[in-house]
Amino acid sequence: MCDGRARGQDGVMRRSRIVVAVVLAALAALVGGVVFAYPSVAASTCPSCYGLREVADGVHADPGLDERRIVELVRAAEKRVADFYGGRRGTTRVLACSSEKCYSRIGGGKEKGIAVLNRTVMLSPRGLDVVIASHELSHVELRARLEAEVPQWFDEGLAVVVAGDRRYLTPEGGCLVEPTGPQPATLEAWLKADPGKYGRAACEVSRWLAANGGRDGLLRLVERANHGTEITQLLGRE
Repeated sequence: MCDGRARGQDGVMRRSRIVVAVVLAALAALVGGVVFAYPSVAASTCPSCYGLREVADGVHADPGLDERRIVELVRAAEKRVADFYGGRRGTTRVLACSSEKCYSRIGGGKEKGIAVLNRTVMLSPRGLDVVIASHELSHVELRARLEAEVPQWFDEGLAVVVAGDRRYLTPEGGCLVEPTGPQPATLEAWLKADPGKYGRAACEVSRWLAANGGRDGLLRLVERANHGTEITQLLGRE
């Protein structure tokens, strides 16, 4: 009887080890799939796995960057966003690259910068300036405050305003490009639109802010939208 029980226990243990091995293999395959298919997500989770080192709280850079310069840049961008909103709620991890090779490795493309999962900002070597960093941080901050979906044109136009991007607005916030026709409301439509989309969206948002009390009007929009009012109604686009 003892031998039978021992053999039974050995069998259970072998089967348990097999199950554990299968589960671990599946998890490894899943993680490997995420790393392969979504490197930006993986890099956001583990910057050091992609050769980036933490040079300040929440700031990760590759060895080719001047640490002091990149930290000053990020802090200036954070201040620009905080000044516009009257503070910051978004918690952001910034990944900065000094080369296209680094940026491609962490999942970047042809853009100068991008916000990933509304928590991480990735900056390419072409986006290492306060304006681009502020633009991407604006996306993160809006998402930290707004629970509802917002039209893509408003999100992008607002980011241009917050960043103070003089490519699309005058120093006084005036329009350089007049809006024509409906603005791209979805990400898909935005990506297909011509390059003038930023100027048109920035102009519309700048005018909306001027007509609705600036930052206070935006914060009211966020509050009302979070309580169920349709964004399109608040933007006068019904």
